[in-house]
Amino acid sequence: MLSAPHTVLAVYELPQIIANLRTWVIGIAAAIATLFLTVAGIRYMLANGDAAEVERAKTAFRCALIGYAIAVLSPVFLTILKGLIGA
Repeated sequence: MLSAPHTVLAVYELPQIIANLRTWVIGIAAAIATLFLTVAGIRYMLANGDAAEVERAKTAFRCALIGYAIAVLSPVFLTILKGLIGA
């Protein structure tokens, strides 16, 4: 009886998938944070002394900073995830 050849079900091993995921997460988080930073800057410039609009701009600045923090810390999060799943 002939045995079937070994079938590979995945193109990449788990460590490579995690490395690719890390790259995508950093890129997407940085892009979204940059978008928030741009929106915050435009809102701040167009506020023209309106306190409510200035507050919205400050909130957008905070969201941008959180986005950049996620982009910077995502390798740490994914390293922890990698350790938890044993890859």
